[in-house]
Amino acid sequence: MDLRDILARRRIVRHYTGDAIPRETLERIVATVRRAPSAGFSQGQRLLVVDDPGLLADLAVLAGSSDDPDLEPWFPSAPAHVLVLTREADYHERYRRDDKLQDGEEIEWPVPFWYVDAGATLMLVLLTAIDEGLSAGVYGVPVEQDPAWRALLGIPDDLRIVAGVTVGRGAPDPGWSSKTSRATQRRKALDEVVKWNRWRS
Repeated sequence: MDLRDILARRRIVRHYTGDAIPRETLERIVATVRRAPSAGFSQGQRLLVVDDPGLLADLAVLAGSSDDPDLEPWFPSAPAHVLVLTREADYHERYRRDDKLQDGEEIEWPVPFWYVDAGATLMLVLLTAIDEGLSAGVYGVPVEQDPAWRALLGIPDDLRIVAGVTVGRGAPDPGWSSKTSRATQRRKALDEVVKWNRWRS
């Protein structure tokens, strides 16, 4: 599929048919982590794939359900989740090596690039899912739920959960679609989000 076609189809999907996704398809999707950019080739991104039915049911319970009867089930219908994780220590370890030191010190990070790179990885997962003919939705894990997710999925302390992605075959979702930001907010014009040469002249 052409990249422009993939981008035209990219949207957050919150309702799935529930059909299982073959392991080899999921493997192709998550293999993109090895092609994702990472500062200094630190490679701090990690992915955790959850496709075990029992664990999926537990995640649905942890996430809770909407009280709105017009909304279709999101987590209960998703046959797979991909959690995007990052290990900040990989970045510090890499940038404390001789070829990255500046005046003998680790750089002062202008932004936490471990999250920047995790975001790039997240986008690759989303786009690859579409390329595989699937749909995907992004979610965050609330701070108060983080310990329960870690305990359930055995996530070590040195990994941070950045976001989760549900993956599956999209099903009609008129309830969700009518209530999402995409339906209730206008898309900003290109000249509002892209400037050339100077932000203000």
